[in-house]
Amino acid sequence: MAENVDKIRSSELENLIARYQKSYYDGEGEISDADFDRLWDELKRLDPDNAVLHRVGADSGNFDKVRHIMPMGSQEKAADPQQFLAWADKHRYDQYLVEYKLDGASLELQYEGGHLVRAVTRGDGTVGDDITANARKMRGVAHSILKDGALVPFTGGIRGEVIMTHSVHKEHFPDKANCRNAANGIMKRKDGQGSEYLTLIVYDALSTDGRTFFTNEEEKIRWLMDCGFNTVRLVICKSADRVIAYRAKVMEERRSLEYDIDGLVIKERTINLEDASRARPDRQIAFKFSLEEEVSTLREVEWSQSGATYTPVAIFDEVELNGTKVRRASLANPDTMRKLGVRIGSHVVVVKRGEIIPKIESVIEEKGIATSEIDFPHHCETCGAALVDEGSRLYCPNKSCPKRVLHQLYKFQQVVDIRDLGETLIASLFSDGRLKSISDIYSLSVDDLVPYFLNEESMEAEKKSLGAQKVYNSIQSHRKMKLATFVAGFDIEGIGETSAQKLVDAGFSTLDGLLSASADQISGVYGFADIMARTIVEGLSENAGEMRALVDSGIIQLESEAGGILAGKSFCFTGELRTMKRSEAEQRVRQCGGSIKSSVTKDLTYLVTNDKESGSSKNLKAQKFAVPVIDEDEFLALLEG
Repeated sequence: MAENVDKIRSSELENLIARYQKSYYDGEGEISDADFDRLWDELKRLDPDNAVLHRVGADSGNFDKVRHIMPMGSQEKAADPQQFLAWADKHRYDQYLVEYKLDGASLELQYEGGHLVRAVTRGDGTVGDDITANARKMRGVAHSILKDGALVPFTGGIRGEVIMTHSVHKEHFPDKANCRNAANGIMKRKDGQGSEYLTLIVYDALSTDGRTFFTNEEEKIRWLMDCGFNTVRLVICKSADRVIAYRAKVMEERRSLEYDIDGLVIKERTINLEDASRARPDRQIAFKFSLEEEVSTLREVEWSQSGATYTPVAIFDEVELNGTKVRRASLANPDTMRKLGVRIGSHVVVVKRGEIIPKIESVIEEKGIATSEIDFPHHCETCGAALVDEGSRLYCPNKSCPKRVLHQLYKFQQVVDIRDLGETLIASLFSDGRLKSISDIYSLSVDDLVPYFLNEESMEAEKKSLGAQKVYNSIQSHRKMKLATFVAGFDIEGIGETSAQKLVDAGFSTLDGLLSASADQISGVYGFADIMARTIVEGLSENAGEMRALVDSGIIQLESEAGGILAGKSFCFTGELRTMKRSEAEQRVRQCGGSIKSSVTKDLTYLVTNDKESGSSKNLKAQKFAVPVIDEDEFLALLEG
């Protein structure tokens, strides 16, 4: 079934890609490059041999057709540093030649004896449209190749990109969506009108009559420049890491360029004609920019305290990531900051690749930039205790720290879902010294709560408080719970309800079993790294006494993990529900012995959605993995047994 789903999706992607390629080459692009790349990458994953991945889009039928001199295929691409490093690991060059990837329309100039005879669009990679009359009007197109005033007898092809500058777009074509679409459409106008506003920037050349004008890629660019062509900028990097650093620098500089670029092209110094003749060359790659990353300047670092942990948060000049304006990003922990080498004033790369919270990915190395050290807090702002810097986290070690205790009380109320005991009431009870621990929640009587609902006059009149009674009843009705819920309520670093359930499912299904687990045993569970495992063990040990006291006294009753009508079944929810909030639905699953997953995996039992026909990523994954998709009514029927 999964194979059939892949075939259906591959067919859909093939048709979409062909359609968008045609609209792009006809000068009326319908979607952004980023959206097109997502479709391309998905098809490449599902069907890497699909023919559409190995051909280029076609031009319109308005011009005579001409065969190219130079191969004009498409390039392999990397969307992020990880993908580029994977490519570079297989292509180890002494030097990487790096050029701007121009965001325009490809054009080949064909010369005979130094004189321009044809200008041909990219077309299908082999044959394109003859737009010579239009090209002769463009800036940067040499009608004859001259060097030092003398004719250069070059016969062959010169390839470049037709671009529209930002100033031309703003002054003459503000009605066009962007410079690339404008250039693509104007260069193919039958009447040639507007071609004089376009500019050609070249980056490749191939002699076909046996004469040699250059011996490597660097010399090629120098020769083109000496012949008076506008050439693409070339930089030489000595390592793959330097390429990544240069890309980050260009991401910042591109705002000041007069034309659009959408990435870098990385190649070797040697001219490799055999590789260049392939439909998709292997020895070079397009290292693209992404809508999900930007460059900004770090202005300050705030330290957000959540429970015991102090988390660094970067504040930087506002940037736009994938349509969202952001100026804050996580710096994770002290070790991450030190590894990045980040300082106040640093130019940083901010990313948001599918994450909810942006993060700082790297720092651009630049000389002459005024920066200063980031101040680390050394003492807890609440209790004054010296903070512990473990590298992976900075935290207050004082278990009795008022802020830690209050945060733990909030967390327990949220996880166990004692709704009537709200944060405002908890804060008041804590301030008055009535709540000092989780155990104190269950020792509250109605009389203890009455003063928080009635004034002195009402109490003297012996009026009963319905609010106090309601809170008391709510607390008492939440004494029976699953082990994962109980443990997650103690606000231990690195262990929420989902991760706690993973440990339970891995065999730590009793409180004693969990409390006696070693860091090595926990790190052996999928998804738990060594540092996280050690932090969890320390947190469990710190709270073990109160946990055991609550359970041994019978105040808390832990439910058997084996029971429940949904035992052994896992659920993932997507979209809105009609009869309840998603959190309520997830709670009911857990109460019935089931488990919750945040994403669709091969071992998921059910995906619950009221829109089964949606093209969402979760629905598509469910189809791929043959996971049953049920609606809300079917889900409620399962709850009823």
